[in-house]
Amino acid sequence: MSELASDTELERLKKAVAAISANLVELDQNPDRQELGRTRLTGRTAAAWSDAGEALAQLWQGHRLLGDVITRARVLRGHGDRALKRMSDADRAAYQHEVLGRSITLATATVPLAQRGLLGSGQVSTTCTPAELLAGMEAAFTTAVAVVTAAGDAWRRAVPAAADAAAALSRARSLTRQAAAGTLAAEAERLLDEADRLLGDITGTLASDPLGADTAGLNRVHALIARADAERTSATELRESLTRRLRDARGLAAEMDAASRDAAAARDAVAGRFPGHRVATVRGDSLLPDLVAIEALAAAGHWALISPRLSAWARQARQRLADLRDARDRNVHLLAERNELRGRLDAYRAKALSRGLGEDPGLGPLAETARDALFSAPCDLTAARAAVDAYQDALSATIAAREAR
Repeated sequence: MSELASDTELERLKKAVAAISANLVELDQNPDRQELGRTRLTGRTAAAWSDAGEALAQLWQGHRLLGDVITRARVLRGHGDRALKRMSDADRAAYQHEVLGRSITLATATVPLAQRGLLGSGQVSTTCTPAELLAGMEAAFTTAVAVVTAAGDAWRRAVPAAADAAAALSRARSLTRQAAAGTLAAEAERLLDEADRLLGDITGTLASDPLGADTAGLNRVHALIARADAERTSATELRESLTRRLRDARGLAAEMDAASRDAAAARDAVAGRFPGHRVATVRGDSLLPDLVAIEALAAAGHWALISPRLSAWARQARQRLADLRDARDRNVHLLAERNELRGRLDAYRAKALSRGLGEDPGLGPLAETARDALFSAPCDLTAARAAVDAYQDALSATIAAREAR
């Protein structure tokens, strides 16, 4: 193999070691990795972190081994003034072996005497090339990062959700204690106690085993709290609350209706004028029948069935309202962008006329291309903007050239 191949590989190893060092330091300073390191882990997370710890140990060992290879190779190759000197054949062979050969000893094991032959060695070494070590380190790094990322994501996702559940439980507990004693209050307390025990189990597991925590249990906690609220709240209070919410829902439905008309008008204004994929459209069935069905439950006195349905409807309605307004704005923006480009083109054409360049053979085709792009349907705004920019640039260049004469 040539010295050039060895030199090229050595440079690659230097860059790789620098990148590895930066990435390992960043991983070591990662808040999630530090939290895993100082927490007494259990369950799935403990097992995964054990694998990650082995991977990190391999990475730091690999980093050291690669650094040793680079150091030995630089001594053989020479650097600075020595790099200009010609290597001996022995040094060249040693240099190429260090950089390209199986120069790294990963492990050395003692062979039991009973398993050796007369000429057998007492030790067996596992070796690899620097390139093979890099490949193995890449897999180890992926393992370590995956565990740190998964645990961190689990904590960031589940801890706030558990805190929300704890706050909801505390509010429900306070309201229940303020209610009059009796069967309803006693049943509500029992349900809240059950929710408290379940939440305690979840948060306890979450602290030490984020990868194994049953965060779906938070839904059961909220369900228990909701049942406790239902037990505590009197039919009259529930009816009054839901009546207000139904009135708000009707107002939201009216907003959706107005937004739907606005979105339809904006869509009609751009339909055919721009490519279909640029025209924003909100699809989906009307939510009004669902609201009418909820109002029918209210009329029949089934108040306990309304709250979850109304909450779900309100979430869908708010999302639909946001989608309609976004679609309207996007379609209005299409027209505004096209009109802005038309205005720019008119302004630059007027500038060309004022400079006596109205019939310039180089500018004329560019102006026509821009005009055709802006006044044809469907209008490709990307192409139109590029055409206007090309005309503007050419006009500026032509004016500058004339003034330079």
